[in-house]
Amino acid sequence: MDDPTPELFTLGHSNHSSAHFVGLLERHSIARVADVRSVPFSRRHPQFGRSKLAASLAARGIDYVFLGKELGARVEDASLHRNGCVDYALLAASALFQSGLERLVAAARERRTAILCAEREPLDCHRAILVARRLVARGIRVQHILADGTLESHPAVEDRLLELTKSAPLPLLAEIHELRGAALERAYAIRGREIAWSPGATAQR
Repeated sequence: MDDPTPELFTLGHSNHSSAHFVGLLERHSIARVADVRSVPFSRRHPQFGRSKLAASLAARGIDYVFLGKELGARVEDASLHRNGCVDYALLAASALFQSGLERLVAAARERRTAILCAEREPLDCHRAILVARRLVARGIRVQHILADGTLESHPAVEDRLLELTKSAPLPLLAEIHELRGAALERAYAIRGREIAWSPGATAQR
């Protein structure tokens, strides 16, 4: 029996040319792009504005769906802020975010789907720290398409997150599942605070 659980991919458009970006998608047979940028345009890289991107993808037979309203991290609702910036835990628990996850999973069941945001590095982006984390919690496999076209699994990204935030369990205890889970919880909280949007910021998250 086929596995009914969809596999989702992520990537950041960074400063890629349109040709390189589409090449990354085609290398991994991506048929649908789910844009989770709150503000889907780029002054420096206009080829990734919503309308131009959708048109260039359509020309290569790739669907485009905008989910930035539901899954974007630039949220002005003050009830979802803490200490002057968006709180990822509060945002993830919101009804709108949860409905966005449902839409994303449904899209991935129909076609091979990649989540799009702006940042090159997954650990710098809410697509990994906010969105992919909650997808994995639902039992969905997530793979990150890196700038050179290689894939990095979300567990591998989490390993790097533990190192980055200095949250890893002691080596002799690292195999204990509960300790890894607690360490990841701390690491996600730390990195979430570091990259979260605050009023006046200009990031595209």
